[in-house]
Amino acid sequence: MGTGSSDNRRGPAYGSYNRFVKRTIDILLSSLGLIVLSPVMLVSAILIKLTSEGPVIFKQKRLGRGAKEFTIYKFRTMRVNSEHTGSGVYSDDRDPRMTGVGRVLRKMSLDELPQLANILKGDMALIGPRPPLTYHPWPVESYTKEQLRMFEVRPGITGWAQIHGRKDVEWHKRIELNVWYVDHVSFPLDLRIFFTTIGKVFTNADNENKGATVAQDSSNTDERQS
Repeated sequence: MGTGSSDNRRGPAYGSYNRFVKRTIDILLSSLGLIVLSPVMLVSAILIKLTSEGPVIFKQKRLGRGAKEFTIYKFRTMRVNSEHTGSGVYSDDRDPRMTGVGRVLRKMSLDELPQLANILKGDMALIGPRPPLTYHPWPVESYTKEQLRMFEVRPGITGWAQIHGRKDVEWHKRIELNVWYVDHVSFPLDLRIFFTTIGKVFTNADNENKGATVAQDSSNTDERQS
C-alpha cells in the first residue's frame, strides 16, 4: 500500500539523513544497546519466566513503514492472552491483567528493550512514530490519505508524539504529531526526542491513559472510510 503523494517524495523523509545516516546510527546504537543492556535483559527474562506462565517475549503484529505488517517484540508484562480480554489495550499500571514483574518493567519502560532486535532487522528505528496495532486505533483501510503519511518512515521505540504526551494523547492528535515528524525529520530533532525521552522515562511521565484514546468524530469517520 502506498503512503503519501508523489509531490512529497523530496521531503525530509526521503532525504539522505533519513534514508542512510539515520539507518547507520540505528544499527550502531541498537547493536551497542543489545551488548550493554544484555545483563538487564537477561535478569528481566529470568524474572518473567520464574513468576508467570507463558513465553518471555510477547510478539504482536504492528503496522510499520509503508503500512506493512511486522512482528514487534516486547518483554511479556501481562498474563497470557490478555490482549483478548477487556479493551485489548494497556491503560495504566493498575491494569488487572498485568503481572507483578510486568508492572515494574512497564514503569521503567524495560519491556521495550527487545525492540532493539526489531531495529537491527530493519523493522523499526530508534526514533519515529510508534507503530500502531493492526486494529487500533482503526484498521489501516480507514486511515485518511494524510494520516497514512505517518508510515513514510520506519516506526520508532520513541517519537515526537511520545514526548508530547505519550499515552495521554488522543489518536487523531497523535497521528498529526507523527505526520509533523515525517515532514521535519532531522538529526537535531532526533537528538531532542532522544534526550527528552530519557527524562520522561526516569520520571514515568505520561505513561498511562487518562481518558479515551480514540475520540468519536463522525465527520472524521466519514472521511476515513472514503
